[in-house]
This record gives sequence, structure tokens and C-alpha cells, in this order.
Amino acid sequence: MRVLLLGAGGYIGRRVADRLLVDRDLQVTVLGRRDSADIRFDLAAGSPGALARFLDAVAPQVVVNCAGATYGTSRALVRANALAVATVCEAIRRSREPARLVHIGSAAEYGSVPVGAPVAESAEPRPVGPYGVSKLAGTELVLSSGLDAAVLRVFDVVGPGTPAASLFGRLAEGLRRALEQQESQVRMPDLSPFRDFVDVRDVAHAVLAAAVSAATGVINIGSGHAVRAREAAELLVRAAGFEGALSEEIRTVALPAQAAAEPPLSGAAVLAPPEPRPVVEPVPWRQADVRTARERLGWRAQTPLEESLGDVWLETACRV
Repeated sequence: MRVLLLGAGGYIGRRVADRLLVDRDLQVTVLGRRDSADIRFDLAAGSPGALARFLDAVAPQVVVNCAGATYGTSRALVRANALAVATVCEAIRRSREPARLVHIGSAAEYGSVPVGAPVAESAEPRPVGPYGVSKLAGTELVLSSGLDAAVLRVFDVVGPGTPAASLFGRLAEGLRRALEQQESQVRMPDLSPFRDFVDVRDVAHAVLAAAVSAATGVINIGSGHAVRAREAAELLVRAAGFEGALSEEIRTVALPAQAAAEPPLSGAAVLAPPEPRPVVEPVPWRQADVRTARERLGWRAQTPLEESLGDVWLETACRV
């Protein structure tokens, strides 16, 4: 099966590439901005017509879109997560043999959800920040495109290769610095919210399962379990052998009545006194209802959170 992979240079995209390239039943072509790509193309700047010509040349049966941005200005997020998706959808529609599309969405599209219950794909999305809004726009473009398409709404990804600006990327680097400099404390944001952590390698398996399936629409990809961020952080602390303390930044914000006991979790760890910044609406709870993934993809998360975070630390500790 011929597969065209977009966004192979990103956190999820790298692992998806690793998984697809070892499958002898797949012929994988990578399209992206990097020199290592088989086809050089900027999705946010290129035209649908130009991309359609590449599609006709490759003739993929499946297009996997892992491209996108997690950080940046609102304008940059919209270009990467919405405009680029519009280009992909239009190019596939214009191509001679429209391919199936597997698109990576985000649990941030849901926004605030009822605390204590898993969120199903039927829940009304209510994103609370520019990233979630831009990702939801991309999802809606895919769903309204008329294409044979599935959107994998991925929850909180962990595991090797985690971005340096992410919660556990920053924590791992802070632990390494503390151990090297014999410090007794690492500062973090408030760690009381609950998240559904899923290993990036399991996400890659989900992408492959979706590529070879006939499933369409939104499909949650998560572990199906909510874990308090503080407990997850302690797993990373233990993996590092750090015997000092995590000092949490506690912020007082207005919460929904149902979530009054759960302050927000910011997107990046704080390893120094935080600079003033806007406080976004809190999302104290996130847990995926993963029945659709089990039933329609035959997929479920396999990697324990302890193993995922242990690999994060191993990678950080070995970095020169």
C-alpha cells in the first residue's frame, strides 16, 4: 500500500515514520519542509494545485497528516493547524485518485469537560485557547471535506522524543540540571489536574491501524485512564533517582463549579520564577473514552506510563 506521510519531522510524525517504514507491506513517501523529505513542500505556504500534482505523481492510497504546530502565535497556529489542513483536503479532492486521509487531531479540541468521566467523541468541542481552536478548525475541515477520512483525536502524548518545551521535557531537563548542580528543588507548575497520558509509540500504532481500516470520523486515542499530573511527575522523579523536592506553582483562578477543587495545568513547566502571562480557562480533567478505537481499529494503548517516562529520562540523561 502506498502511503504519503506529512509532518514526519515532528514529535508524533517521527514515531509514525519509524512504524510505517518497517512495514514491508507499505511503500512510504515523506513530504515536508526538511531536506530529508522525499518531496520538499510547505503545506502552510504551498497551493492545493501544486500539492495535487505531487499526489498524482506518488498516487498514494493513504495520506497521513501529522503536520501541525503546538506552540506559537495565534496566527502561526491557524496557518499550521487549519490553513495547511485546508490545503491537504483540497489537494486530495483535486487529485486523480483521491486517497484516504488519516489526520492527527488533539484532545485540546474538547476543552473543559465534566470532571470524573471519560469524554466520548460525541461530546461538544469547546476549546479554550488558540491551539485547541486551531486544531478543531482542522478537524472540522477534514470532516466536512467529503473525503474518506479519519481524525485521531490524540490525548496527552508522552515517551521518548518529547519536546523540550513540554511538561515532561522541561521536568526531565530540570531534574538533570538539579542532579548535576546538586540542587535540592525543581520548580513546576501546579500538578493537580488529571490527564490521559498515551505513549507516542502507541499513537504510531494507532495511525497504522487507522490507515489500513475503513473507520471514518473522530476517534479518541488515549489510555482510557486519568492520572493526576503530580503522580506522573513523581514517576519521572523516581526514574531520575532525584531525592529532592518538586516545588509547585499554585495559582488561584476562577473555576467551573463542578471543577472547583482542580486548578489548571499550564502547558509548560516552570523551572524559574514565572514571568507574568495570561491565565487561560482551566482544564482540570481529561480522560478519553477509547471504546471506538478498540471496536473500529482493534487498538488499545500498551505501554505503561512508568515505561514511557523512564524512556524520557533515559534519553535526557544520555544527551551530551
